[in-house]
Amino acid sequence: MRNEAIEAALPVETPVPVAATVRPRPPLVIGCGALASELVQLTRRAGLPAMELTCLPAALHNRPDQIPAAVAARIRRARAQGYEQIFVAYADCGTGGMLDKVLDAEGIARLEGAHCYEVYAGRAAFAALHDAEPGTFYLTDYLVRNFDRLVVRGLGLDRHPELLPLYFGNYRRLVYLAQADDAELTSRARAAAERLGDLAFERRLAGLGELASSVAAFATSRNAAASVAA
Repeated sequence: MRNEAIEAALPVETPVPVAATVRPRPPLVIGCGALASELVQLTRRAGLPAMELTCLPAALHNRPDQIPAAVAARIRRARAQGYEQIFVAYADCGTGGMLDKVLDAEGIARLEGAHCYEVYAGRAAFAALHDAEPGTFYLTDYLVRNFDRLVVRGLGLDRHPELLPLYFGNYRRLVYLAQADDAELTSRARAAAERLGDLAFERRLAGLGELASSVAAFATSRNAAASVAA
């Protein structure tokens, strides 16, 4: 009886629940909206591990000073949502190294290169293009599709055509770095060269360039693969 009384007085041990296994978040690509179409194509391609994609507004393409803060905010949000493996699909994009300061603090990689033209053309090929004619204006598929909005209206050339020589007087050539072999886009790019002062026109079918290899390397890296393991 005495032992029973002692045992009855002891606190009842509450079973500790076993924590449910939480599946890690897949790798996340935070991209520039100007690359959205190509990034969707890449992240949905068969053979790459599952990953998620989010893009910041393409308007930041014309406001590089705002890119570092926008990327930092999206990274903080992703961390809060449980994403551990993140890749930023931006080059430096005119931030003057400020984007790298954000990414270095987070331990996150980005696209190598100064801008998307270098990413699409490839660093060696772009260097050769620049050396051959420093006065070159570059277009991508995205910029061809949005030429009137971003260049003509964005620079006020529709309202003040007299500004054209001020903006483009030192340009001699327009190079269209095409992602797709599209006759209509090529025609529009050629028209853009004429619109900017009868610039010499050149088209390079660049495809996805180093964007493809960079995303594939992130997708198949050891850390990224581990984050999607069952």
